[in-house]
This record gives sequence, C-alpha cells and structure tokens, in this order.
Amino acid sequence: MELSALTALSPIDGRYRNQTLGLNPLFSEFGLIRHRVLVEVRWLKHLASRAEIPEISPFSNIASRLLDETVDKFGVSDAEAIKGIEAITNHDVKAVEYYLKERISGNAELASASEFLHFACTSEDINNLAYGLTIQHARSEHLVPTMQLLIAEIRGLALRHAGQAMLSRTHGQPASPTTVGKEMANFVYRLERQRQQVAAVSIQGKMNGAVGNYNAHLAAYPDIDWQQLARDFVTELGLAHNPYTTQIEPHDYMAELFHATERFNTIVLDFCRDMWGYISLGYFRQKVKGDEVGSSTMPHKVNPIDFENAEGNLGMANALFTHLGAKLPISRWQRDLTDSTVLRNLGVGIAHSLIAYRACLKGIGKLAIDGEALHRDLDPMWEVLAEPIQTVMRRYGIENPYEQLKTLTRGRTIDRTSLRAFVRQLAIPAEAKARLLEMTPRDYIGAAKRLAENV
Repeated sequence: MELSALTALSPIDGRYRNQTLGLNPLFSEFGLIRHRVLVEVRWLKHLASRAEIPEISPFSNIASRLLDETVDKFGVSDAEAIKGIEAITNHDVKAVEYYLKERISGNAELASASEFLHFACTSEDINNLAYGLTIQHARSEHLVPTMQLLIAEIRGLALRHAGQAMLSRTHGQPASPTTVGKEMANFVYRLERQRQQVAAVSIQGKMNGAVGNYNAHLAAYPDIDWQQLARDFVTELGLAHNPYTTQIEPHDYMAELFHATERFNTIVLDFCRDMWGYISLGYFRQKVKGDEVGSSTMPHKVNPIDFENAEGNLGMANALFTHLGAKLPISRWQRDLTDSTVLRNLGVGIAHSLIAYRACLKGIGKLAIDGEALHRDLDPMWEVLAEPIQTVMRRYGIENPYEQLKTLTRGRTIDRTSLRAFVRQLAIPAEAKARLLEMTPRDYIGAAKRLAENV
C-alpha cells in the first residue's frame, strides 16, 4: 500500500500531517541524516582551521563552498544514497562518512583531507550534536513560538473580560466571585513561567571520543588542548559544551526540556478542562459554522471538540515526555543502545504538543462570552456575601461572626432581603454597614479586575 496521509500508521503523519509538516525536516530520518552530514562537514572544516594540525590546511574558497553546498543543498536523494550505503555497512553514521568521502573525491584538495572526516570521532559525537541541533531548531522555530501564541490568546481573554463577574466554584460549590478575566490571567501567569523554563534549558553537546576521554585524539596529537578545541567546536554550532560524558552525552538536558514542556502541557490541559466546563455552564457560546455537524444524530449540538482534541493530544505528548525524561538519562556503564530507538521518537511528543496547542487556539477562536448567562448564575447567590459580612464583623469585634453567618446561610437559600435584614442589626459603624448593604454578588470581586488587567 502506498504511503499517504490516509495510509500512514501514525495520525501525526496522517490526520494531522498538515499541522506538523514543519517538524518533518527536523525529526524525520531525513532530518537526522542531514544534521549528521552538517556535523561531519563542520568538524572537518573546524580541524582544517586549526594551526596546531599541520596535516590539514584551511580550505580554499572553492573547497569550502563545495562543503557548504553539500549541507545547504542536501536533499532526499542524498539521504537515499546514504541509506543505500548503510544497507551495505549496516552502520548509519559510517554510511555518512563514506558518502562524504565519495562526495568530495572529485576535488583534489578535499580528497587529500578525506581521512580527517570523522577524525577521532565515535558515532555518538556526531549523533548527539545532530539531535541537539534538531531539538534547538524545533524549540526556537516551532515549540516556543506556538507556546507564545497560545499565551497571547489567553491573555487576550484575560484583558477583554477583566471585569466580567463570574461565580467561582470551589469543590464544585458556589464560592466567592471572581472575574472571567482573572481566571484567564491565572493561566497566563502559570504558562508564561513554564514557557520561560522551556526556553532557558541549555542544549548541550560533546565531541570527546569513544568514552569521553579524548583517547584517540591525544594518541594522534598529544600536545593539542583537545578539551578547548572540542569546546570551541560545540559552541560554534550554537550548543553548550558538556565536558563530562561517557560515550554518549547523558541527555540530562533533554529530560529538563521535556519535563518543562510536560508541565506547560499539564497547565494547558487544566485550561482546556476549565473551558470545557465553562462552555457546559453556558458562560461561553461557540460560534457556529453553518456546514459543520456537532452530532450525527442530535442536530442541535455544538460540541467543544477543539478543547477535547487538545486534551487527548496533551495526554499523548506527556506520556511520551514522561518516558523520555525517565529513560534517556540512564545508560549502563559507558554506553548501551537503549537510548537509540527512544531518541528517534523525540519529535513525536513535540508534534502532539503542537497539535494540542493549535486545537486549543482554534477552540479559543470560536468563543463568544454570554454575559447574561454569567449574571443569571451569579446574581441569585447572595450567600457568597457571608464571607465579606463575617470578615467586617471580625474587624469590629462582633462575637462569633463566622458562626452567626454559618447559622444564617449554610445549606439554606438566602436572598437580598434576609441578608440585608441581618446586616441592619449589626453593631458596626454606619459607613461599613452602608457598604455591606449596597454590596451585591456581582460587585464582590475584590482585586480580580485589576489583577486581570495587569497580567
């Protein structure tokens, strides 16, 4: 069966293919091979630039341009050629080295330096840097920008509805009022904090040989400061240098990144569930598209499917991030292969996350607030004013204020008349009494509006 969006095994490459196309050049097999080629070429050029290695000289403009074009113009046919070599060598990184040697064989200058391709490298020197560059690009070009877009949309809800009073529910029961905007602001603050942590993770790399000790390097050139040379190379690639590793870079930064992303996702999931609930309560209506169908049998339905879709994809993403974060930093002794297959799934959790963020954004775009529904829910709840009344009573030394309000309100329906009658008989200053008598559930929002506006 021909592979297509309809026949793909994974929904990432099937149903959601158009939403994740930007990740294909990064996390596909092609993307991994392309980044391996980049690292091998850059390593060769870096060695040629070092005066302490006289056997290889800085390349001419022609030779340097040929190497750069090998990276810049690398295409699917090139990756297929490398896969053909791998079918013979049964080694994916060695296949890249052989491909590059063949590629530069027509240039005498480069051909004479061909044995400095993959010089003193273990495969993991190439792989860890390739994966690091992949993650770096995915984070800066896709993950963080989409996080920022989602935060901006929720911030928009916070600002637009900063003063829209809303009945809170703690333990599912009516509680002190808030505003719609303040509840959105809570999510903005939480998400921004996690986004900053995602962006701040230092993506690391190593270039220190078979077990991390520069053994082969020093055997060939004992007088070179290979630690500094490796540091220079890794940082020139745009990564942070990890000086202490076994054969593999230990992937601790990956765990940090995925755990931070998982926390961001958990907050988004919390947001989606709250929005689902607010839609169910009627606080938000969903804009209707005439040709859409909400149910195959119930014509009236407009379901909150975008928030539900986001929730499902966030669960998938976090399940993967949990495994990646727990598994990748663990390797038996100096190296085992249990990370290899796992690393090939780095993009899957990120893909599910992006699908979820975009579904959430789509859901937000359909929302229209129903102020009347919010008022209908809040306005009859006079019992929520038991809190401010008993708190004012405390200020002025009235005995047992909590207990008095508990007797008046707990488990009972209270209206404005009965509550005002209680307030009128209180021995408190007239100004305080007047303020309580004028207070309504809709007014009792504390600093919610200002907090929402300040987010």
